[in-house]
Amino acid sequence: MRALPASVLAVCGLIASACGGTGSGGAAAGQAAPATAVQEQAPAKDAPPEGKPLDGKVIVIDPGHNGGNRRDPAAINRKVNVLTQWKACDTTGTATNNGYSEAAFTWDVSTRLARILKNRGATVKLTRQNNNGVGPCITERAAIGNKAKADAAISVHADGSAPGNRGFHVIIPKKINGPVDKVVGKSNKLGLAVRDAFAKGTGLPYSTYIGSKALSYRNDLGGLNLSTVPKVFIESGNMRNAVEAAKFQDPKFRQRIALALANGLQHYLEA
Repeated sequence: MRALPASVLAVCGLIASACGGTGSGGAAAGQAAPATAVQEQAPAKDAPPEGKPLDGKVIVIDPGHNGGNRRDPAAINRKVNVLTQWKACDTTGTATNNGYSEAAFTWDVSTRLARILKNRGATVKLTRQNNNGVGPCITERAAIGNKAKADAAISVHADGSAPGNRGFHVIIPKKINGPVDKVVGKSNKLGLAVRDAFAKGTGLPYSTYIGSKALSYRNDLGGLNLSTVPKVFIESGNMRNAVEAAKFQDPKFRQRIALALANGLQHYLEA
C-alpha cells in the first residue's frame, strides 16, 4: 500500500480533532465523553424487614389459679377489695373427674398462647411464671396488666359445673363507677373477637348454662373490676363434662385453644 505524504496526514489529524474524534488518548478537550450503551446500576438498597402483625403490641396473659394454691389456704383465702365486694385473694380452681387441674390446664394453654403471640411480634407478659407457686391475688393480676399498659389482656380459665352442662363462654366487665369503666367498651369488642375466634377454632359450642351467646357480663371479678386495660376472661368449657374434659387433656386440642385465642386477640388488635 502506497504511503500518504506528510502534509495529507497532518490535515486528516486536524479534521479528526475538530470533529471530536478520539485516538488512543480518549475524548477531545472540553467535550463530555459519549454515553455508553449500558449504564451501571446503583446497588439496590436492602428491603425493609417484613413486619409481623402484632409488632408493637403488648398483651398480658393471666393463667387462672396456680398449682400450689392448695398448699397455702391462709394466703389465698385472705380477703381483698374488688370494689364491689371483698373476695378471696385467689382460689384453687376446679379439675376433671380424674384429677387434671384447672391450674395445669390454664398454665399449659397460656404458655402455648404466649409462644404464638411472640412469634407474631407481640410483647407478652404472664401474671405467673410457673405452675407450682401460690397466687398472685386477683388484685395483683389486674395490676400486672395495668402496669404493662397492655393493649389487651386475657385471663384463661375452665369451668367446673354439672356434668350435663357444656360449652364455653367469655366474661366481660360491666361498669361499676370504677377504673374499669373507661375500658368496658373496648373489653366488649375484645370479648366478641375472642368468642368468634374460639368457636371457629375449637368447634366447642356456646355455653348451655351461662350467659347468652357465650357472653356473660359481670361486676364481681377483681381481675376485671380493677383493670384499666381492655380485658376479658375465657371459660374454655366445663371440666366436669366428660367430652370436654377429654379434649382439655389432649395436648393437640390445647394447642387449638391457644391458636384460637391468639386469633381472637389479633382480630381485636387489628380492627
